[in-house]
Amino acid sequence: MVSSLDLDGRPADTRIVVAMSGGVDSSVTAALLKAEGYDVVGVTLQLYDHGEATHRKGACCAGQDIHDARMVAERIGIPHYVLDYETRFKEAVIDRFAESYVAGETPVPCVDCNQAIKFHDLLDTARELGARVLATGHYVASRQLPDGSRALYRAREQERDQSYFLFATTRAQLDIVRFPLGDMAKAETRELARRFGLAVADKHDSQDICFVPSGRYTEVIERLRPGAAEAGDIVDLSGNVLGRHDGIIHFTVGQRRGLGIAAAAPLYVVRLEAAARRVVVGPRDALTTRRMALRDLNWIGPGTLDEALADGRRDVFVKVRSTRPPLPAWMRRGPDGIEVELVDGEDGVSPGQACVLYDAAQGQARVLGGGFIRRAASAEIVPARTERTRPVPAAARG
Repeated sequence: MVSSLDLDGRPADTRIVVAMSGGVDSSVTAALLKAEGYDVVGVTLQLYDHGEATHRKGACCAGQDIHDARMVAERIGIPHYVLDYETRFKEAVIDRFAESYVAGETPVPCVDCNQAIKFHDLLDTARELGARVLATGHYVASRQLPDGSRALYRAREQERDQSYFLFATTRAQLDIVRFPLGDMAKAETRELARRFGLAVADKHDSQDICFVPSGRYTEVIERLRPGAAEAGDIVDLSGNVLGRHDGIIHFTVGQRRGLGIAAAAPLYVVRLEAAARRVVVGPRDALTTRRMALRDLNWIGPGTLDEALADGRRDVFVKVRSTRPPLPAWMRRGPDGIEVELVDGEDGVSPGQACVLYDAAQGQARVLGGGFIRRAASAEIVPARTERTRPVPAAARG
């Protein structure tokens, strides 16, 4: 088995900490590195414990999953530690999730978890344990560049690609984080799990919002932010009141069902105005977003961000949802920060979502970075261009 860690020295003298969530992916990561001869230490973070979540299929980092991680570590013969991160997880992920929804946004808690917990706090723990790198079971690829630095790329199996949730990884973190499964298909991972004799070989994959045991996120928000579900008006694009709602936290941009109002034509949630407690609805074409203003941009593409925008704008491909393919766009500086303009537009874009930048639309494109959507503008308010050309994939530019 070929090492994917790009480390010099004897594996036996190289300690690797593996983040073990109790699922098949991180379990195979630990088993692979152990088989390669590395000094592997498994670490599981207990992030929450909401009672019923400990037995729910698809939960992660609680109850049964901790037991499964411990069982795998024993099977492959590595030390295993469980660290209580519940307080930190609540502050950095769950509380921020609730605050974002109350503000009328659509948050991506997995990004916060990776950014604030796994690639920050857990990295510190790995260093304290004397590890040279931290390895995870994410489906994303990390490769060494000619200058010795590392870059992030989409996974080989596009359906499993998790780069959308890892755009906030910094250059410094990329130097000491590895993703051994990035060039592997899920079926191969499960087959390896069977070959290693791991009991989790056929275990269900974890869900996106792992800390919502019932699947009803509004219950979590109302418990954390009493009074968050304040009633308000449902209005059309002209401000005409069409009905009432029982809290904007029950709505998301792009939603059609469950509006509770009658109309001659289908209506969709176009935006949420948290301060006024208003749900704004309109026809489907009002959902199309052309331009987005980003906050907290993380640039991990070639050179610096200033160099990338030296010509005024840069051709990129962006994803605003993890399940959608990268779309052609331009990135440039706006009056109040970085802006991204989509060539063909995208429906259902909401503040709070991640906008991830790539250098190509297909294949194992390089992740250039990304940010969170601070503001989204519809098609009708984007200034017309005298020239519109589609971005060209980096590989075709020469």
